[in-house]
Amino acid sequence: MGRLSDRRTILMAVAAAAALGGGAGPARSGDLDVTIGFEGGGIIPKGRLAVYLDGGAGAQATSERTTIESGGGSTTASLSLPLPDTNMSAPRQIVAELQRPDGWLLARGSAQIEAGSPVVITLYTVMY
Repeated sequence: MGRLSDRRTILMAVAAAAALGGGAGPARSGDLDVTIGFEGGGIIPKGRLAVYLDGGAGAQATSERTTIESGGGSTTASLSLPLPDTNMSAPRQIVAELQRPDGWLLARGSAQIEAGSPVVITLYTVMY
């Protein structure tokens, strides 16, 4: 990853933190660090990236969607996702979806939450 890509990643993380209302400060202890990449290490296409917690099979999403904009020039995006105050004993996963401005889904990916570990999600192109 080149110096320009590192700068873009940092700027995207700061923008995500500001969108969450936490400013550019460090993540809270109850937050999950999430890194999102595109399949094959490619550049994440331009669009709106929505990330949310999913409670598992048959359960509704347990958190609001956190969104950041992808400018179409970075290979990764990073953000901190606040955890809800609910019990984390049920299996949970984090879902990331990339949508075009007109609402069409471009890519989707998910990852299981493992206590104390950062989450890495790979987006895969959606086929219609």
